[in-house]
Amino acid sequence: MRARLQRILAALAIGLGLASAAAYGWLSLSLARTEGEITLAGLEHEVTVARNVIGVPVIRAASDRDAYFALGFVHAQDRLAQMETMRRYATGRLAEVSGPAAVNSDKWMRTLGVGRLAEDSYRDASPALKSALSSYAAGVNAFLAAHTGPLTPALTVLRHDIEPWRPQDSLLWPRLMNLQLSGNWRDELMRAHLTTFLTPPQIAQLWPDYPADAPITLGSLDRQDAIGKQAKAILDALPPSLRQRRSASNSWVIDGARSTTGKPLLANDPHLPLGLPGTWYLARIETPGRVLAGATAPGVPFHILGRNGRIAWGLTTTHSDTQDLFVEKVDPDDPARYLAPDGSLPFETREEILAVRGQDPVRFTVRTTRHGPVISDIVPGFPEHTEYVFALQDAGLQPDDRTAEAVLALNDAGSEAEFTAALRDFHSPQQNFVYADVDGVIGFVAPARVPIRRAGIGLVPSRGWTGEYDWTGWIPYEKLPRRFNPESGEIVAANNRIVDDTYPYFLTRDWKAPFRSKRISDLLHATDRPDVEYMVSMQHDALSLGARALVPILLAQVRPAMVDPRALDMLRAWDGRMDRTRPEPLIFQAWIRDLVRRVYADELRDQFDRFWSPNYLVLANTIARNTEWCDDISSEFVETCAEMATLSLQAALRDIGAVYGPDPASWRWGDVHRVDFTDPILARLPIIGGYFRHTTETDGADDTINRGSTDFSDPAAPYRHVHGPGLRAVYDLGDLDRSLFMIVPGQS
Repeated sequence: MRARLQRILAALAIGLGLASAAAYGWLSLSLARTEGEITLAGLEHEVTVARNVIGVPVIRAASDRDAYFALGFVHAQDRLAQMETMRRYATGRLAEVSGPAAVNSDKWMRTLGVGRLAEDSYRDASPALKSALSSYAAGVNAFLAAHTGPLTPALTVLRHDIEPWRPQDSLLWPRLMNLQLSGNWRDELMRAHLTTFLTPPQIAQLWPDYPADAPITLGSLDRQDAIGKQAKAILDALPPSLRQRRSASNSWVIDGARSTTGKPLLANDPHLPLGLPGTWYLARIETPGRVLAGATAPGVPFHILGRNGRIAWGLTTTHSDTQDLFVEKVDPDDPARYLAPDGSLPFETREEILAVRGQDPVRFTVRTTRHGPVISDIVPGFPEHTEYVFALQDAGLQPDDRTAEAVLALNDAGSEAEFTAALRDFHSPQQNFVYADVDGVIGFVAPARVPIRRAGIGLVPSRGWTGEYDWTGWIPYEKLPRRFNPESGEIVAANNRIVDDTYPYFLTRDWKAPFRSKRISDLLHATDRPDVEYMVSMQHDALSLGARALVPILLAQVRPAMVDPRALDMLRAWDGRMDRTRPEPLIFQAWIRDLVRRVYADELRDQFDRFWSPNYLVLANTIARNTEWCDDISSEFVETCAEMATLSLQAALRDIGAVYGPDPASWRWGDVHRVDFTDPILARLPIIGGYFRHTTETDGADDTINRGSTDFSDPAAPYRHVHGPGLRAVYDLGDLDRSLFMIVPGQS
């Protein structure tokens, strides 16, 4: 029996091995073909594509048209599943493939009308833009026609066929980036809900620049409570893709008088969610008329970040307030209409039908007001015949958005004048463009459509029926922030405030803390002549100025006799570097996480998880002057900040010790601060799923140049690195071919 069982097990092992080898061999046919010749219909001339050892293609073509065609082809070779996911998400068609779990996301995208807006933009596009988009789409479709075998492992697992790529599909990506990078409307909802149980001064303390006398004003307190509860319902209905509140980036430039080359040096590292695949795709394009190198986005034919033969540019998010929620009052005499300053108006309506894999289609009606789509209609259980509805007005949801035209022109710009002319059409989202050229010019422009409001500044949902808070136009392009060749010889943009109090227009109150921008400036002044290598070292810098400022404040609150003296000595001697090999960053972050929970969770109730972040300025203000937050309102005692700081440090040390042992000197930040690159589909497969996961220890934290943001609200991995630099670039305007790039996790 034993011998027979061994033979059966051996046969099963051999069979499994052969089956696995066959499956692997078949799936390997989905890999990009990188050698030999392919004859494709649609090319005007011969094109060469040469990949280097890490898979970055150099495309050499006789015309821009052929270059766009080739870029579409290589994007499809390496990132087809990503492109298809982007297209289906933006057009509200994920449920066709993923089933009922994607219905909510699809309803949001259909309500916001992202797919329809892309159609509008393509209809009104210039002949040059249409030509570029059509050539790119032809390249994608040439790959689909020429490829044999499975397209990608993920699409094979889903048993999903790809529809031909359309030119207008490439216009979906900029609309999605607007939704990702412009999220102040979610803060409006949160503040509206908080007004139901917090005072205006309390809300002002959570957003330090928020006016203490600016609550939502919609009538009686009872009605205000109803509006706040409806705001919470909308927040709870948001799909994960729209809940993201993080966005950040670094960019800086120095002129030739400051550099070792006599020409400008420009560094840029945009921060976005980290995952597999990455956001960016590196490519170099050479045609007789130009050279382009840098970061492209799969699905888009242009270089979003990079350089041509004369200029280089980088981007950071401005965090401007370009969205407002309006509370519309339904006409009490006719629910098909809503009130406006000059009487009632009919809701514009359209019927949407969602195909759902394995289920019957989902049908629903989208209503639109003069301000924008009614988003409260998406919420399950929202009163069907309510007195009020919520409409979203968004500068990035305008049908005549010309951002793609701007990027096309930007790729060809060769001077300061051409650069600023191109950005006139950059409508959304507002970005800080940092610029340098081979003539030695450096500059900064923050282009976008930024609304001018008749009243208010859009911090909470506004009354829509009176017209008093309506948008009256856009800040003129010539009046948007810009500067060229400053006397200092440097420009730093790290989501910090970009205008002072003399600027005549309102941009936002949501400037990010100045820790990263100050650290960048400090490092630029720490050496006489920065070079490319020094710029790279700056991008790897993990010193937390926020920790340096906050640790002494917190230590002053701690009762030393109640805490392990080894940990206290470490924190007192710590220089604030978020080094993956050190224990102090882990102790500090665990301390902050527990302290934020103890201080704010009781007052913020069900909204606490949305606020659970390492906001050092708010916490420092609480300990210095807003100490009432430290009292736990659920207890009969009055707790102090000293008690909370001590208890939190005790708890943090206890929790870390339970996992990593009793000796604090042996703990490491890198044990918990890791980037997890996981294929969202293939990693779920049994047996082989582990091959589609890769984890890397990282330095940094939320406020370091080498940004390593975490999600404190994640109970399973609160210190996992989830947001940071998916791209780094340093441009040498003395010799642009010496410019350096990196992306994570890679090309294919």
